[in-house]
Amino acid sequence: MGGVRAIAHLRIVPREMKQMASIRAEAVAEVLWELKRLEKLATFTEVAERAGFKPGVNGKNLSTCLDTIRRDWPHLQWWRAVSDDGRLAADCEQATFLKSAGYELSAAAGRKTILEIVGCDTHLISWKIVEETAPAVATVG
Repeated sequence: MGGVRAIAHLRIVPREMKQMASIRAEAVAEVLWELKRLEKLATFTEVAERAGFKPGVNGKNLSTCLDTIRRDWPHLQWWRAVSDDGRLAADCEQATFLKSAGYELSAAAGRKTILEIVGCDTHLISWKIVEETAPAVATVG
């Protein structure tokens, strides 16, 4: 009986869902590589949309992809994807990586355990803005 209890918390995930997570993780990995080359950060929403899917409630879909990336491709800079409000827990691994990369963090107003990226907007990329300001390419037809 004890053995059944021990594994009762495991979820059976259909193969199609695993493949979807893998496809999404690969797309997010490409976006993270782009962020590294640009030396920028991006919000969960921007990263997910750039990768071709919705971030999910509170970024849950993207968080799942980032977990996969951290496990399968630990060399990628997953920490470049930040919450949409630019806040993070003071004691989290992401804060350590951001600090070591030179990003300044400060305590959020009235919240000792929550940090904000100082000047967050200046460090974020928005592909929508980049695409809107890019010169149009003439097509020959």
